[in-house]
Amino acid sequence: MDLGIRGKVAMVAAGSKGIGRAAAVALAAEGCAVSICGRGAEALDTAKAELEALGARAFTAVVDVSKAEDILRWHEGTVAALGPVDILVTNTGGPKAATFDGLSDGDWSAGVDTTLLNVVRMTRLVLPGMRARRWGRIVHITSLVAKQPYPLLTISSTLRAGLSGLTRTLALETAKDGITVNALLPGHIMTDRQHHLAEVKAKAEGITVEEHFARQAASIPAGRIGEPRETGAVIAFLCGQPASYVTGQSLLVDGGLVSGTF
Repeated sequence: MDLGIRGKVAMVAAGSKGIGRAAAVALAAEGCAVSICGRGAEALDTAKAELEALGARAFTAVVDVSKAEDILRWHEGTVAALGPVDILVTNTGGPKAATFDGLSDGDWSAGVDTTLLNVVRMTRLVLPGMRARRWGRIVHITSLVAKQPYPLLTISSTLRAGLSGLTRTLALETAKDGITVNALLPGHIMTDRQHHLAEVKAKAEGITVEEHFARQAASIPAGRIGEPRETGAVIAFLCGQPASYVTGQSLLVDGGLVSGTF
């Protein structure tokens, strides 16, 4: 399917690995120019080579998305190298994994900076241009815990739900401007973050990481853990012309794990 976004400029946060990289690759395959950021230059170089192999113009920046000055530098570099931003995919690392009693004020503050406030900052930078051109796509990558909280992920469960609220309110504000705003809520996807959480949970349960993954897969109606490319395809669709009437949604990509009706 041609999603009608060839030539659009996309910024994908944390795009050197995992779900962010899958999103960047999917958008590049649709003909977008893609800017990605990440913490490691080596991983960014590898991802850039993959994007360019697809024929995409690509830009990379070493960025700590918890820092406002880094986000601004990335955005300015993107516009200088590729042009005004049409598509934004916000993707952030997960905050500290712990139950409520194991969290300090510092943990909560860090969680806000790395999970919520950085998304606000990225969005704030691209919105004026999208409004001026009367076209834009914003996709926030969050987590299934926005709909089905998990005690070990107290901060994430709280802030991801907040991002769903931001998604809805911003969609209401920008629909008249030809902009869609949606959130993608991945379930268990095989990424570095998934491996880290598996180690934490396996230790707490007194089992091996392999046993944890086996139990996890068995708990998913699809019977397996997802692959990043499966999320990338959905993100690309949400950014495409065929999804122009889809906005304000928090879409689960979880193999059927969350059982709630809404």
